[in-house]
Amino acid sequence: MNSISSEARSRIMRSIRKVHTGPEKAVRRQLRELGAAGYRLHLRDLPGRPDIAFLRRRLAILVHGCFWHQHAGCKLAKLPSARPDYWLPKLARNRERDRASIAALEGMGWRTLVVWECELANEEELRTKLKNFLRIGSE
Repeated sequence: MNSISSEARSRIMRSIRKVHTGPEKAVRRQLRELGAAGYRLHLRDLPGRPDIAFLRRRLAILVHGCFWHQHAGCKLAKLPSARPDYWLPKLARNRERDRASIAALEGMGWRTLVVWECELANEEELRTKLKNFLRIGSE
């Protein structure tokens, strides 16, 4: 059984940010260091509200938390043992919504990149991934 009261659990869950998270800020810092300017944040009129969008270039970057978006094979995506009847469908809906959003963006002619929370640990690999996506240095 869980030792945290439902009120305390609710307070904890409400405190989890949806936008401007630490991982998002880390990706934006890398983009600034690469000189990639002109992006917009959390555009409501695009499917999935991409965390970062380059409108003119039709590029969308989605920064995903490994747990909330269930990064396959990642140790941070461990399923909770408490209340699986709640968590399994919730996390499955998140994954399905991600797939639908990416498909919709690509259907509109956007290129998409998913950056996983665990990828932030290796800044050089993240920088390379962003450079390749933005095609920096290859033009």
